[in-house]
Amino acid sequence: MKPTIFITAANGFIGKRLVAYFKNKYHVVALVRTAIPSTPDVTYCIWDGRTVGSWANELEGALAVINLAGKSVNCRYTDRNKAAIFASRLESTHVLGKAISSCKVKPKVWLNAASATIYAHSLEQPNTEKNGTIGSGFSVDVCQQWEVAFNAYSDIGVRQIILRTAIVLGKDGGVMIPFKRLAYLGLGGKMGKGNQQFSWIHELDVCRAIEHLIEHDTSVGAYNLSSPNPITNTEFMKTLRTQLHIPFGIPQPEWLLKFGARLIGTETELILKSRYVLPERLVEEGFVFKYPIIDFIT
Repeated sequence: MKPTIFITAANGFIGKRLVAYFKNKYHVVALVRTAIPSTPDVTYCIWDGRTVGSWANELEGALAVINLAGKSVNCRYTDRNKAAIFASRLESTHVLGKAISSCKVKPKVWLNAASATIYAHSLEQPNTEKNGTIGSGFSVDVCQQWEVAFNAYSDIGVRQIILRTAIVLGKDGGVMIPFKRLAYLGLGGKMGKGNQQFSWIHELDVCRAIEHLIEHDTSVGAYNLSSPNPITNTEFMKTLRTQLHIPFGIPQPEWLLKFGARLIGTETELILKSRYVLPERLVEEGFVFKYPIIDFIT
């Protein structure tokens, strides 16, 4: 039998990519909140992200567990949404920790989603796993408590990896949809000052990096999942316009971004925070990015 890869939030943007990437090499157990018919290569299980259910039986002897569960931060930071963002991450991490702890034959490795936004706003100094500066504010608090919850299970005898993931770029989902929509409307100019760093990673390199971390027994701890070549917001928007064959884009000042964010129910932090992140540990381990620079058609 094929080894088992266990993926939560498997019908989300990244989850779907991981299921498609791994299903031919491994048997995938995919946890979702809405029923999906299983296939010969993928077993779909229902879970609520809070309580241990029959899905926990699939953890026995698994090769890897990949936990991606967490409410999207693409929303207004109301008290209700803040509570849901915290709860969805902490509860799912703890319920997996309890289920894994109870296994007779535990999984080889447990990889837990995290975010590169844990680092401070930085225009000039790149943040690596070794010398990164931890930031402050709501988003950073979420990231820190998320990692604390995960690290609470460091004594259960399972190799653990934290995935501090940058903004994931993919053709058919994620942030590219609103960015492309803005560009088509003629609003694809720089956002704010435009000098904020934009750390990103291609969706395929997310899958490949996770595969690398699963297969390398010495990989443990926090890893930045990001391209080795971050660019500024101005450069990113220019590249996007070029690839979409759009000759111009009206710049969007900060006041307009704040107004627009209210209208569409999100926060400007997702655009204006300078995320300057480098994947030092992946590079040191010999991982080679298929998409190291943004020269692909989105």
